[in-house]
Amino acid sequence: MSDDYRIEKDSMGGLKVPADALYAAQTQRAVENFPVSGIPLPADFIHAVALIKRCAAQVNQDLGLLEPGLAAAIAVAADEILAGKHAGQFPLDVFQTGSGTSTNMNVNEVIATLASRAGGLPVSANDHVNMGQSSNDTIPSAIHVSAAIAAHRQLIPALQHLHSVLQARAAALRSVVKTGRTHLMDAMPVSLGQEIDGWATQIANAIERLQASLPRIYRLAQGGTAVGTGINADPRFAAQIARKLAEATGIPFEPNSSFFESLSAQDAAVELSGQCRTLAVGLMKIANDLRWMNSGPLAGLGEIELAALQPGSSIMPGKVNPVIPEAVCMVAAQVMGNDATIAIAGQSGNFQLNVMLPLIAYNLLQSLSLLANATRLLADKGIADFKVCGDKIDQALALNPILVTALNPIIGYAKAAEIAKAAYKTRRPVIDVAVELTDIPRDELKRLMDPVKLTGGGIQRV
Repeated sequence: MSDDYRIEKDSMGGLKVPADALYAAQTQRAVENFPVSGIPLPADFIHAVALIKRCAAQVNQDLGLLEPGLAAAIAVAADEILAGKHAGQFPLDVFQTGSGTSTNMNVNEVIATLASRAGGLPVSANDHVNMGQSSNDTIPSAIHVSAAIAAHRQLIPALQHLHSVLQARAAALRSVVKTGRTHLMDAMPVSLGQEIDGWATQIANAIERLQASLPRIYRLAQGGTAVGTGINADPRFAAQIARKLAEATGIPFEPNSSFFESLSAQDAAVELSGQCRTLAVGLMKIANDLRWMNSGPLAGLGEIELAALQPGSSIMPGKVNPVIPEAVCMVAAQVMGNDATIAIAGQSGNFQLNVMLPLIAYNLLQSLSLLANATRLLADKGIADFKVCGDKIDQALALNPILVTALNPIIGYAKAAEIAKAAYKTRRPVIDVAVELTDIPRDELKRLMDPVKLTGGGIQRV
């Protein structure tokens, strides 16, 4: 054996483990068994598992099942992981055993090594760190804990920031009247503030949907152990570890009323992913509206000018592209794909256990993180500082024959259509054509087809 390795043993025998590794045999077996993608589980997920181990040690001490010295050493080791130390000691691939047993044991082994060093006593990965637990309840619980933390600390605050930016811009631009569009074709006028108000309401609804789905995420599998019966866990363990996790995070975690549901199904994660998908759909709509409004600047709509953040072409000098909306659209596409993956993984609960837990963890946490980052980018670099091209907006609005819709009650649809067609054909302002084809005075036509009046007089604030 090389000096770079040591021999570690588990129930299947001994094998070589890198000499400087904090993990032991079960982790090494998984490293060798799953060289699939090179993609590890997110740090936030590993931290959630470590937090569960910390709280479990404290509960087991409180229940008189674990010696105080061992519990304290486990807590110290878990805190080091939570502080971001030893990140390289969690190398396991996302595509591993479907229960996440490999990752659970990876964390158990690293904590056991660190705790043994800290406490000066031998700490067992299985008997001490994993006391009262199974991979089958720890990994589902870690999915819920990490997702709840990501939603509360990352995504919802980012959405609240975007909503605030949208509200401010809607109020500032409520008097800018532009041509509305349906089917990408000219329609009745709206104010730019009204348009942005629609976006703000989408984001407000997204926040509401996310918050409505979180109570199911707060319900934990921890305490169900292997199949939901709670074998080898003290009957008081589930309630006490949920309370410890709630105290540690400020999130109201509680034991699931049915551990059989929380081990065999991942419906809560599927639901939260669905809300992420809905948000992604909304963000893509907003981003694409910005791209259309920014298009041109000469041959497109050119209603707004997004901030020039970088050169847009390696061959065309002076070209500037809508890079932030494009990035947001790509994030939205990724989240929609993640949701499809989570839906397939969610139905893989065969009898007493879902067997695609690492895949759910990876995709759900990626969606939450991507959406949080993209939302802040969209707010700060896409919406907060775009410029309004008033001349282009006014020019298009003045030539918009659809304004004649306001005359329908007076001259009828057929006559209004005749005026609109003539205005389109001659490229003249619709009011000039209406003067010629009706007996309504110009001042009255001006009043009836006033674009500001036709917007309904303002915006509804959310």
